Amino acid sequence: QVQLVESGGGLVQAGGSLRLSCAASGRIISDYGVGWFRQDPGKGREFVATLNWSGGRTDYADAVKGRFTISRDNTKNTVYLQMNNLKPEDTAVYYCAVRYAFVGSRRENDYKYWGQGTQVTVSS
Repeated sequence: QVQLVESGGGLVQAGGSLRLSCAASGRIISDYGVGWFRQDPGKGREFVATLNWSGGRTDYADAVKGRFTISRDNTKNTVYLQMNNLKPEDTAVYYCAVRYAFVGSRRENDYKYWGQGTQVTVSS
């Protein structure tokens, strides 16, 4: 079992930055692909970014490419999402997820474990 706890969300003005953290416990996740997803009320959960086990391969949704950076610190069993130049349309609950595979994935169903989410609100 893996427990994931996200933190770092909050209210920020457009153009600002936030860094989300996802701390894992219960199992070392250094061999697993990880991802960030987000969900706006009334919409389905959408892919944001993913990272392979070593941190050497990333993939981003077009909407966040060039503004967001996913990373991991395997010594801390933690995954991060650095979000810069935030826009009001980035407002959502952000979730981290872990899958039992070396590589990451854009597909929600590929992930085994999910955090509870952290709210990000960007004001215009």
